[in-house]
Amino acid sequence: MPAIEIDPEFASAVAADIAKFEQMLALHLAGDIDDDVFRVFRLNNGIYGQRQGGTNQMVRVKNPYGRITADQLDLFARVADEFSRGWGHITTRQNFQFHFVELTRVPELLRAFAGVGLTTREACGDTVRNVQGCHLAGACPHEVLDITAWAEAAFQHFLHHPIAQRLPRKFKINFSGCATDCGQAMFNDAGVIAVDRTSADGTVEHGFRVYVAGGLGANPHPALALEPFTSREELLPTIEAILRVFEQTGNRKNKLRARLKWVVDELGWETVQERILAIRRLLPASSSWPGGIPEVVESWGDEPAGVAAAVAATEMGQGTPVRFRSNDPYERWLDANVVRGTANGTVSAYAWSRLGDVTSDQFRGLAAITRRYDADVRLTNRQNLVFRGLRDDDLRDLFDELSAIGMAQPGAELSRDVVACPGADTCNIAVTQSRGLGAAISDALEAAGLAEVGGVRTNISGCTNSCGQHHVADLGFFGAERRAHGRPAPGYQLLLGGYVGEERIHFGEKALRLPAKAAPAAAVRVIGRFAEERQAGEGFRQWMDRSGGAAAIAEGLRDLDEFPMPDDNPDFYVDYGETGPYEVALGDSECAV
Repeated sequence: MPAIEIDPEFASAVAADIAKFEQMLALHLAGDIDDDVFRVFRLNNGIYGQRQGGTNQMVRVKNPYGRITADQLDLFARVADEFSRGWGHITTRQNFQFHFVELTRVPELLRAFAGVGLTTREACGDTVRNVQGCHLAGACPHEVLDITAWAEAAFQHFLHHPIAQRLPRKFKINFSGCATDCGQAMFNDAGVIAVDRTSADGTVEHGFRVYVAGGLGANPHPALALEPFTSREELLPTIEAILRVFEQTGNRKNKLRARLKWVVDELGWETVQERILAIRRLLPASSSWPGGIPEVVESWGDEPAGVAAAVAATEMGQGTPVRFRSNDPYERWLDANVVRGTANGTVSAYAWSRLGDVTSDQFRGLAAITRRYDADVRLTNRQNLVFRGLRDDDLRDLFDELSAIGMAQPGAELSRDVVACPGADTCNIAVTQSRGLGAAISDALEAAGLAEVGGVRTNISGCTNSCGQHHVADLGFFGAERRAHGRPAPGYQLLLGGYVGEERIHFGEKALRLPAKAAPAAAVRVIGRFAEERQAGEGFRQWMDRSGGAAAIAEGLRDLDEFPMPDDNPDFYVDYGETGPYEVALGDSECAV
């Protein structure tokens, strides 16, 4: 993979973005433009308000398909210390975001990001968001194509795209290199999965299957296949055609029903499908036509990593079993966090990030590790990092170096790898402290000896909007206000059996509501029962169905859905990380601006 070089055109465009931000910020501070106008502009530049109000801002920087360099990691260490609160957060869409940034310092920060080839442009707002891609693209033994260059081409094409500057709502693109779908294409507006097509003469052609109009949020919708096969030459025109249909038909009056999934509900799938294909056919007449093989794909290539005949390929995807061969910490890390089997003879290894948080010291350590091994590093959609292009004789030293910065625990595809959105810590519309619950569940699993159960995922959102992707986890929690004994209290709805992979998606089924302080005990019971009862090779969803489904499993948790009297246990009426009584304090939702 070639080193990232800052393209002069990209640098010029980003410099213009920053100059305009400074101008608009000055007008805002002088009171010369409406707050609503500045809010929309700010969001389109990746700057998001926080519930603390005032001039506290969350700054989200794009890391297309999760790629990150040593220089960027070093800069993030400085950003965490000088602009934020000592750490940054990996999102489920492979971004990094930093909280509590002073608004007047944003231009300085944007220039620092630009200096290492990064932008915040269109990381928020009604735009084409960060283009995601499988974090093992180019290093996965199962892939049909290395989608890295394709994701880069999509990022380049849609950044600053004239159609994408004021969409009805956000638009999300995702790439996976095979049907395992580690990139989670099945719940995106445009989800792309590399596939093969065999002609009548036996010729095999690599291409894609494009899925359309998926989404999570309060009302999840599965993505739908546009056509059986999309050629490499037609891929970017297809994505642009999808975007254009959305721009033309999305609901601009009701933001709560403005995503592409609602267009399908209103117009019907056949009508939407016909419009996409019709626009694609005539798109060569457009000045933005991206037809043919993109230049970056021609330059970087997209040949798959391939399978090594002498090395068994590591299993991938949700529900992947992890088999430990030893009690030695290093051996257990190898079993859980190392991916093998690519024909180029390299291996990949995960650095585990608790709840997706990375401290400034960890950033500096990760940067040093990246340089030492000349590694290609990607962020994962489960809020971890993966080092690729390693050799077997690198692994012992890498483990020791990750141990020194607290990132060497076996985490990949183990129950301790809890995913959580920022929640009410900073988000205006969250009703619970999802990060606090994530930490409590992780601690409870550690105490119960269940933190290393393989093939089970827990995801948490602080509200119904699914930023924590609770719908597609084996155990999914979303925050909800409860009332007990005349008092408000933090609570969660537990979902069970969510799954995404193999070109299919199941959304979690409602089990029961729980007090926030009882949710860790519920997680321990469910994961403990799964670990005890599952059969060889059985995934969580199969075990759940065999056990009678979500409702039957919930029966064994009913005793946890009880609130004690406030005087008997006041802790149930205080959320995680808080010191005072629970109350819902919602701000203006910038998710729907």
